[in-house]
Amino acid sequence: MLQIVYEATTDIDAQQVVQIDETRGQITIKIHAEAPVDEAAQALTREVRDFLAKNTWFQIWRGRIISADSPDHPLAVKYEVDDLVDRMKAVEIRETCGLVTYHMARTSSIRLLVHALNRALECFLAGGQWFQFWEGEIVTIDSPDRITVGSAS
Repeated sequence: MLQIVYEATTDIDAQQVVQIDETRGQITIKIHAEAPVDEAAQALTREVRDFLAKNTWFQIWRGRIISADSPDHPLAVKYEVDDLVDRMKAVEIRETCGLVTYHMARTSSIRLLVHALNRALECFLAGGQWFQFWEGEIVTIDSPDRITVGSAS
């Protein structure tokens, strides 16, 4: 199973703003809870760009596998402050070939933004257009949570 989980926290350095951790089937993205949305958007775009450059997550777009190294449409994720997004909705996600854009309400708090991101990403990943390449295994939304080696049938 794939999950992307955002957390609002004060347990990371305020100068760092964003911290990304990856395990099998999951990315955890911590955002400093006191960061302004503009600053968080810039840090998220930068950190996720660097993360995607490791080529462990991929988009499937109309039968093509898109990675950060794809020549025509390299995989990118951008976070943009958008004054047209309602503060209570907090985020709108738009996806095209090789690009996912998170439009974030400037006046939303990081805690509300994190809540909205987590809800939206459950539906987004359920679409089955993403996979992770983890230690030689392709992990999809339909993959079991854990792999059992040598289990009896």
